[in-house]
Amino acid sequence: MDTAPVLELDPLLDDRGTRIIVCCGAGGVGKTTTAAALGVRAAERGRRVVVLTIDPARRLAQSMGIDSLDNTPRRVAGIKGSDGGELHAMMLDMKRTFDEIVEAHADAGRARAILENPFYQSLSAGFAGTQEYMAMEKLGQLRARDEWDLIVVDTPPSRSALDFLDAPKRLGSFLDGKFIKLLMAPAKVGGRAGMKFLNVGMSMMTGTLGKLLGGQFLKDVQTFVAAMDTMFGGFRTRADATYKLLQAPGTAFLVVATPERDALREAAYFVERLAAERMPLAGLVLNRVHGSGAAGLSAERARAAAENLDEGRIVDQGDGKTGQRGSPATDPEPSPLATAAASSTPAAPTGSEAAPTATTDPAAQHAHAPEARDARDSHDDDADDAVDVRHLTAGLLRLHAERMRVLAREQRTRDRFTARHPEVAVAEVAALPDDVHDLAGLRAIGDRLTGGRTPSA
Repeated sequence: MDTAPVLELDPLLDDRGTRIIVCCGAGGVGKTTTAAALGVRAAERGRRVVVLTIDPARRLAQSMGIDSLDNTPRRVAGIKGSDGGELHAMMLDMKRTFDEIVEAHADAGRARAILENPFYQSLSAGFAGTQEYMAMEKLGQLRARDEWDLIVVDTPPSRSALDFLDAPKRLGSFLDGKFIKLLMAPAKVGGRAGMKFLNVGMSMMTGTLGKLLGGQFLKDVQTFVAAMDTMFGGFRTRADATYKLLQAPGTAFLVVATPERDALREAAYFVERLAAERMPLAGLVLNRVHGSGAAGLSAERARAAAENLDEGRIVDQGDGKTGQRGSPATDPEPSPLATAAASSTPAAPTGSEAAPTATTDPAAQHAHAPEARDARDSHDDDADDAVDVRHLTAGLLRLHAERMRVLAREQRTRDRFTARHPEVAVAEVAALPDDVHDLAGLRAIGDRLTGGRTPSA
């Protein structure tokens, strides 16, 4: 990662020209946490922020101390904002957003007919792409209100990259497509006039659809289409407007990933797709990056030291220094391996601590028997302790070896991404020992996102 430019997020958050930040990426990479942490940090740097999440796990609400999130932005308490900074959060309610569109663009009678229509209820609750489309609808609504100067979007956990960009076009095309217009024809003309309007081929096709879909279902669709007739153009218009909003200079996309092969491969696809769609990419947020405080100790040396300790051997005498040991002027600093090995090997007694010489006097032997037994017991305890220390040290060395292998694998994966996209700026976030569950945890993530700097920096 030495050749990758560093992603500076504080300037992005401080720039009043930045109005929308979209966090996208594969599922399970930390998009929700990243979006929430950016929202907290931006608010505490003076921005008026709303975070829109589509994550059904409700982790965002819990971490922000809110009982629940819904389709209405809610103020987050405990934000230490300056210059009027504040934070609101909300969770997309897909069906409620669709209902709001109907209520806003139809008179009361027609809106009621649409909302009660069985086909509409199925469409608004689970039609493929509806969630992503409604996320973009809600984004457009928030931007139009101009109540917040920064909107942070946590995109849906889609299986296919950038579904939330494709969905508005797909749903708009569906609602404004030839199939829907075909179904509209008899409903528009109505009654016998409608039947006269249909030619023989149309009648046959409608009958076939009735058999395939069910007569009642087809009737529900036609009733829905008739009620929605005046709204179809609005879906396409709003979808196009939101799409252009995402391409505007005030929008910044952050691709979120973990240093794993599949996640970074998906991130590479996101980067390429955003470029093809001319969407403004700010950079890559690399979450849960592992590190070590003893990176100088390789996996191979740690594993060899663990094996030597298990076998009771002294390890790491020093490369090329065996003949010089004991010379203060030339003896090198003891390595971690030598220290571990030395601590696991009992020292031989010397000088005044040397063992007493044996005596042939039976009385003396009898007199010293308790002391000898105590010494042996003490020696056995020391030996047991030494074995325990060796086993513990060997276990720690093996854990370190495994950690170093993880670091090496992550480095190779990051290097492949960087080689493919050297222009993409990267911000690394070190892995935390615990899950984020409160504002303090989100602040910690924010500090890591910005290189450890405090919000006031």
